[in-house]
Amino acid sequence: MNHTTAQDTWRSVAAATGPADRAAAEAGIRLAYRTAGLAEPARVLWADSPLAAVTLVRGLTGQGRSVRDAVRTRPWAEERRRLHDELGPAGWAAHWQATGAPLWDLTRRLADRIRAGVTAAATGAETGVDGTSGAGPEATVVRLVLLDAVLGQHDAAWLAAFEGQGERLAGLAAVARQSGWWWPYENVAVVSERPVELHRDEAGRLDRGDGPALAYADGFALHAWRGMPVPAAFLAGLAGLTPERIRKEENAEQRRVMLEYYGYERYLTASGARHEHRDETGVLWRIELADDEDVVMVEVVNSTPEPDGTHRTYWLRVPPTTGTAREGVAWTFGLHPDAYAPLVQT
Repeated sequence: MNHTTAQDTWRSVAAATGPADRAAAEAGIRLAYRTAGLAEPARVLWADSPLAAVTLVRGLTGQGRSVRDAVRTRPWAEERRRLHDELGPAGWAAHWQATGAPLWDLTRRLADRIRAGVTAAATGAETGVDGTSGAGPEATVVRLVLLDAVLGQHDAAWLAAFEGQGERLAGLAAVARQSGWWWPYENVAVVSERPVELHRDEAGRLDRGDGPALAYADGFALHAWRGMPVPAAFLAGLAGLTPERIRKEENAEQRRVMLEYYGYERYLTASGARHEHRDETGVLWRIELADDEDVVMVEVVNSTPEPDGTHRTYWLRVPPTTGTAREGVAWTFGLHPDAYAPLVQT
């Protein structure tokens, strides 16, 4: 299999949804144990989502110790070392760039979001807009269980790099083609089904405005707008947005989502916004309110492109006394306008 074919194959595996072929996945698990020199697990238990799998693992008795290192980490490290020695440093780097690297960011981001979502759901916390999911002893316990997981289909980047290189990882690859995350223990393996829905934008980020971006059969789901975690209730309210609701939103990231969904030009028109000033830092807009102080905002464009090559627009709420765009942007940094002279604006 050539590099392009391997990459395409594993890209499809990483994005696969729907029920697993459980017999094929279980055969792969047993092969992975045998390849690692271990006895096959006495039982293979299935869960409908990573969250359900974590709950199942926490309730197990007699499962024995985790054998993740033997089943996944050690053979992976040895295969990487063999291939690195065979190709040399430059050859390995080129091989990785041609196979696994294009998938790495996609699978890493998705795995991080799932970990945060599972931790939040298991502890009753709310996943923050930065992907954080709470703290405390209960969250620590959940994260430790997640450390025992093999990522199944979300190990696609590495499996693409090792495609056709030998049989050491054949069992892991067989499981990944059919299932989500799984937990190998001495006597029991716990396996999660794949999601039933996956919605991403052109840059590969979780993205959906009218429902969960990632959903499992048991109801565990992640909601996101262009990669940013958002609460389900927040998305449900987007259809009824008004300029007043947008103005009252205190969370800057959620306000940006509202503006993107509602439309910047539509918002400005509906709000009766007046263009007051423009300079190299941005555009200053003023919205006059009859029963309140003016809403003054600076429109700025992030100079750092998004993964899809576009440049994100931000709206910065600034004091109503602001007279220039530079003054407004400087205020957000706690600076006097004369002191605000960034070499690169981000």
